[in-house]
Amino acid sequence: MMTYFPAILLALAVLTAAADTRLSGRTPTDSLLRWLLFCSVGLGSLWGFVGHAFFAQRVAESIGWKTSPFQFEVAVANLGFGVLGVLCPWRSRGFQAATVIGISCFGFGAAFGHARQMIVAHNFAPNNAGVIFWTDMLVPLALLVLLCIRAKREPLAVRQ
Repeated sequence: MMTYFPAILLALAVLTAAADTRLSGRTPTDSLLRWLLFCSVGLGSLWGFVGHAFFAQRVAESIGWKTSPFQFEVAVANLGFGVLGVLCPWRSRGFQAATVIGISCFGFGAAFGHARQMIVAHNFAPNNAGVIFWTDMLVPLALLVLLCIRAKREPLAVRQ
């Protein structure tokens, strides 16, 4: 069940965005961006923090790793992105854009690390090659596309 948690959060984001679009009058792009940030980035990263910080042995095994002191650093990075993501629906477009850029670097980097482990170490553990691998790529990609659509529609003013 926990292996599928990122997919559950993704589905929750889509459903919440649909309701938000209907109830708030926001565009589908804005609603989906807000709720992907809240659910997939915010709640998903807080979930990653809890797992790596408090259940390090279990999480390491599910990824096909040995436990490592570096897991705490991953936990703290997840905590930072979790806090940013949870704040995003109520923050400025610039705040949201910065969060998307940061989580995209983290997500694409993590996906690269998972792919490398699959190729080099033949590590196809559920939390290395499963749902998390795909959401590490697809959520940042979706966020970047949504950000570009919104920016094309309403350019963000840049301070000189």
